[in-house]
Amino acid sequence: MKIGLLTSGGDCQGLNAALRGVAKTLYGIVPKLELYGIQDGYKGLIEGIWRKMELHEFSGILHEGGTILGTSRQPYKNMRDTDDSSMDKLTKMTNNYKKEGFHALVILGGGGTHKTAHALSQNGVNVVTLPNTIDNDLYGTDRTFGFDSAIFKATGVLDAVHSTAASHGRVFIVELMGNKVGWITLYAGVAGGADVILLPEIPYNVESVLRVIERRNNSGKNFSIIAIAEGALSKEEALVPKKERKYESSTSGSRLLKELQSRLEQDVKLVIPGHYQRGGDPTPTDRVFCSRLGAKAGELILQGKFGHMVALEGTRIVAVPLEKVAGKPKSIPPDN
Repeated sequence: MKIGLLTSGGDCQGLNAALRGVAKTLYGIVPKLELYGIQDGYKGLIEGIWRKMELHEFSGILHEGGTILGTSRQPYKNMRDTDDSSMDKLTKMTNNYKKEGFHALVILGGGGTHKTAHALSQNGVNVVTLPNTIDNDLYGTDRTFGFDSAIFKATGVLDAVHSTAASHGRVFIVELMGNKVGWITLYAGVAGGADVILLPEIPYNVESVLRVIERRNNSGKNFSIIAIAEGALSKEEALVPKKERKYESSTSGSRLLKELQSRLEQDVKLVIPGHYQRGGDPTPTDRVFCSRLGAKAGELILQGKFGHMVALEGTRIVAVPLEKVAGKPKSIPPDN
């Protein structure tokens, strides 16, 4: 049995733990198993860059962040683009899969990755996927791996900011990752005791933010913490058509900073932890979660159950058809 492994899109904590879960499961059952690591995600599958891996290479990586296979972003919208050979990327991947004689591919990634995985599945490629993204925005699973680790990091930033904010009587804006959805900001904001939480799903009113700060100052609390997602917009900004928004040189946090500095006598500071949130070791929760997902992926391969994503449903690890997942982002519902 010849299996290809690849990690695609943005990296996150837990990718190595999930790869390990797949390898440990299959090596323990399949006598003649060959696992191939495809380099740098779909790029490696397009260009035919992979190498045979041994069982020992999956040892000692449970706690390591990043991915031992490397990754890259290959947007789904470009998969039908052709090159000088008049062959598009999707066809190249399918041809390489068949030429190498792979039995199946295990693909780890987020929303865009799953759209491409579904297209490969429809093209005759045996695919099993695992849901990784710190944004937790993948439809069909209650949680993605990397999310718990990201909110742990983000919450740590909010915790650290509290003491300096209180010492100086400042307003701190902490801009967290989340361009289209605000799961990280919501969870970290609640866990880190933020006084204001601003999400992409709900355009905010600056006056409401100012009222919270004023109310806290009047009650003797001379500092405030604002957690804002990078994709959050004010109500005024949200009225501007997306194509006409010109915020390339600014961020959601910097725009709010400018607004509050012009309206408040207090000192206002901005903190942007950025990719710190997706780096470092996975939390114990993510390590266990990834191990369960990887083991289930191995089981699906042994059962010949392809075209599915391994997902969390309540406390159970289940298989969800890719057609129910691909192209369907999971935003925070209004009644969350």
